[in-house]
Amino acid sequence: MVIKSKAETFIGFAIRARKIREGMNSVQTLKKAELIVCCASASDNTKKAAVKAAAKFECPIIYSKRPLEEIVHRENVKVAAITDKSLARAVMDSAGEDFTAGI
Repeated sequence: MVIKSKAETFIGFAIRARKIREGMNSVQTLKKAELIVCCASASDNTKKAAVKAAAKFECPIIYSKRPLEEIVHRENVKVAAITDKSLARAVMDSAGEDFTAGI
């Protein structure tokens, strides 16, 4: 059994509240995002696209050390965007050693 961090729990809340979008193509179609979460195992091109999306939305980006697909429970997910401001703040505040801050 894997013990979830607080940040992962808040990401779970975002999933239940439907305040998260998974996948780079889905993230790029958004009009507003509060936080971009990128998997550390994503390709360089995906990471560049995630940084570009974070710049577009003027929001922070964090990288998960654990595979993001395990956190959001969907296969092959490398990028996700949280669209709720309070949930994004909660994830950022509780992002400990499992997440690293981006550019």
